[in-house]
Amino acid sequence: MPYKTPTPEKNYFAIGEVAKMFGVNTSLIRFWEKEFSIIKPHKDSSGKRLFTKKDVDNFHVIYHLVKEEGLTLDGARKRIKSKPNEEFNNLKVAQSLAHIKDLLLGVKEGL
Repeated sequence: MPYKTPTPEKNYFAIGEVAKMFGVNTSLIRFWEKEFSIIKPHKDSSGKRLFTKKDVDNFHVIYHLVKEEGLTLDGARKRIKSKPNEEFNNLKVAQSLAHIKDLLLGVKEGL
């Protein structure tokens, strides 16, 4: 998974930073922003989008549903709308399991 954890001390992230975190183009970030109401970037005086950590977490859920689970945008939208907290928790569990898998594979290679 290409997702990279955002820097903890930052409050806002430019669209290019968010795109880089997920390994996607900025155009996809703008598209998802329009398609999903849970993404609400702030705009500075020059109109540049500034995303919060919450927005980044929401992008992560969208990325997981669309790119990793293979849902359509409509399917992802419905899942987020019906169970928003559950989707975020499911994502965290999937990340934990992937981390454990990586650790176990490392142990296996060391044997």
